[in-house]
Amino acid sequence: MAGSGDARAWWPQARIRPSPNRDLRPAGMEPELIVIHSISLPPCEFGGPFIGQLFMNALEPQAHPYFAAIADLRVSAHVVIGRDGEAAQYVPFTERAWHAGVSSWHGRERCNDFSIGIELEGCDECPFTPAQYQRLASLIAWLRERFPGLAGDTLVGHADIAPGRKTDPGPYFDWQHLAARLEGEANA
Repeated sequence: MAGSGDARAWWPQARIRPSPNRDLRPAGMEPELIVIHSISLPPCEFGGPFIGQLFMNALEPQAHPYFAAIADLRVSAHVVIGRDGEAAQYVPFTERAWHAGVSSWHGRERCNDFSIGIELEGCDECPFTPAQYQRLASLIAWLRERFPGLAGDTLVGHADIAPGRKTDPGPYFDWQHLAARLEGEANA
């Protein structure tokens, strides 16, 4: 797809796994928002190949009872950061990932058009790991250097753009800890 050759498209620290669940952003649209998500498959279980399989349309419905309801979804995120801090990138930042669904930010609908979606392996019942915060801060700093529209107050949770429908990244996500890490990245 167009945009994949742009030097800003792929994060060098991530393992690249191109998802088919992506398309082009509207003409002239650059990222202006970073949406933090959390995901675990099965719910509240970590490890395994299931998140990647979901984003690659290869999730086996019979592998777990929960999967039967979601196996046909066509979703993706730009990056997934595992509990160990390892990152996989599924969609180039210059393209649109299918992560936000029905969403709105400051009166603008269709947040996928102008956002970058970052999934952290986690759930509403568990704290995130230091390795995840470290890798997330590193990624956000890298993105802000390359996309001027992401400077300033451009970080939100999925719950902020889809209130009542989504709760992630959940009550255990420590926004202050992330802010401190980002400040450290800026001063490095």
